Amino acid sequence: MKNRLVIGLVAVVCFQLLVLVGMYVKAALPIWTGDEVKVQTIPVDPRSMFRGNYALLRYEFSELDTEINSISQDLRHGEIVYVALKKNAENDLYEFSQLLLDKPEEGVFIRGRAQGFRYSGQQHLRIKYGIEAFFAPKEKALALEKELADGGVAMLMIAKDGRARVIDVLPNE
Repeated sequence: MKNRLVIGLVAVVCFQLLVLVGMYVKAALPIWTGDEVKVQTIPVDPRSMFRGNYALLRYEFSELDTEINSISQDLRHGEIVYVALKKNAENDLYEFSQLLLDKPEEGVFIRGRAQGFRYSGQQHLRIKYGIEAFFAPKEKALALEKELADGGVAMLMIAKDGRARVIDVLPNE
């Protein structure tokens, strides 16, 4: 009876460790296997007493005008969407190309989730990509607050399935 209890406890601990390692690998996979992409960003707020030192980031493709982009009102909250990006030859930054409901077979694209519509004269679809916060040490976060007042460039690693991670944020050149 005692042996079964020990084996059960070891199995539970091993399972928990396996789940944690799996979560880490899933989060780090875009960094390990992704392609580097630079996009224009607009910082919002660099610090929070509760979450630590970070910069909230917005992108031009975080809110898309429904009229210009032929976006259907049938999108549900939380629905997965893909945003194709194209490289701007002038500044080497990637910009919004088109919104897709199905995963593209080729090209650079980022995977996001529809967060609903916002109305302010025009109707906009809000999309979250999981790259809206960049955590940094206290000194770097304070420096980012000053350097990014007019926006900056986010360096992303985008995996083949469209999942992305922010690896650095730089001030505009």
